[in-house]
Amino acid sequence: MTQRAEHSTLMDRLALDDLITGYAIAVDDGDWPGYLALFTPDGRADYRSAGGIEGGAEEMAAWLAEMLQHFAIRQHLILNRRVTLARRDGAPGDTATVQADYLNPMRLAGPASDDGGGPTAPNYTCAGRYEFAARRTTDGWRLTGVVVHEKWRQVQPLDD
Repeated sequence: MTQRAEHSTLMDRLALDDLITGYAIAVDDGDWPGYLALFTPDGRADYRSAGGIEGGAEEMAAWLAEMLQHFAIRQHLILNRRVTLARRDGAPGDTATVQADYLNPMRLAGPASDDGGGPTAPNYTCAGRYEFAARRTTDGWRLTGVVVHEKWRQVQPLDD
């Protein structure tokens, strides 16, 4: 691999890391225009293993906006990222996959958490693995697919 290819690979990996971090932040903050900006126009997501739906990015953003209203606090932790860049003639290509584990502690909305003065500790936690697919576009790397593989969840009763 040439020095130019190594530099390009490093820059792609950093851009993909930013893309995945941007995904977590957009979902946690409820930034649905930001969420949509992370996807290609044909991008899709599949949250069925976590009790959700599968569909295009616009449909998913609307569904997430509705479903995540049930959580007063949410924080995606996406880690153990394995980035695989497609290769073309020994150089980085224009597609990539990222496998990444997630831990997602959240606080269910309720009387004790809705007023802002109640408990903030998580009472709903789920974890699993994401499979992200991405493509290089003229605007940088964008998601073409997100698949959630939930492995476990723990739900505690709401505090009064």
